[in-house]
Amino acid sequence: MGFKHKDLLGLEQLQPDEIRHILDTAVPMKDIICREIKKVPTLRGRTVINLFYEASTRTRTSFELAGKYMGADTINIATATSSVVKGESLLDTARTLEAMGADVVVIRHQASGAPHFLARNLNAAVINAGDGTHEHPTQALLDMLTIREKKGRLEGLVVTILGDILHSRVARSNIWGLTKMGAEVRVVGPATLVPGIFRQMGVRVIHRVEEALAGADVINVLRIQQERQAKGLLPSLREYARMYALTPERLVLAAPDVLVLHPGPMNRGIEIHPAVADGVASAITEQVTNGVAVRMALLYLLMGGGQSHGTTD
Repeated sequence: MGFKHKDLLGLEQLQPDEIRHILDTAVPMKDIICREIKKVPTLRGRTVINLFYEASTRTRTSFELAGKYMGADTINIATATSSVVKGESLLDTARTLEAMGADVVVIRHQASGAPHFLARNLNAAVINAGDGTHEHPTQALLDMLTIREKKGRLEGLVVTILGDILHSRVARSNIWGLTKMGAEVRVVGPATLVPGIFRQMGVRVIHRVEEALAGADVINVLRIQQERQAKGLLPSLREYARMYALTPERLVLAAPDVLVLHPGPMNRGIEIHPAVADGVASAITEQVTNGVAVRMALLYLLMGGGQSHGTTD
């Protein structure tokens, strides 16, 4: 099965075969990254525009590298120094970029649904690089690629997602993707950050970290956004670290060959102990490499990849 969508807006709408196809396509892309000369002409003459309304290092840079490795012209738009500060609308900005010849617009935006709005109004392909608290599909795809690479499969694995689930677009995309691929997903954190409504997504909601870590094959630790403390959702960062940080002592509750992931940036000593972040169970560095590979695969698939375009995501 190919990838028939014009855009990648989220994993909620994708079928398991489509997710598998993206992951399979990313595997040979890693070979390109490991070469001495990291360049193929596959997307020569194509233009990829990174339109980021929120700060980003890993995601924006990996999309930039992915485009360049594939031979595309890649342009980064910093909205703080663009016409956006003069009041230009999102749609007008995107239409201007398309008129300049953009083939792909990669957007990160603070408003949930912004990429979907663009996709309905542009002929260019749109990739969601994170919209509000809705989804961050490429992060989940790189997480799944890392898990499959290390574990050989996704089906049947117990994956614990630890942290601020309520506000996390990474968590939502991982939940959609992992459950579609047959994994058992547990979410854990304080009740203020992990409400019971997530059971509707087919996951186990747990508030005791020891219970959630027991026998886990994979632990995905989410960054604690420190502004949550100011909103009264956390008593203090010190209290959160005492109750929920992934420490070496807690890690032993998981499966012996547990895999530890973190989307970054990490708050060391708050949500994850440095010894765990840098330990043998950690695949955090591999996640970064896989992020470039996944984004290369998506650019390839959305720009044709031997498959004609059909429905929009």
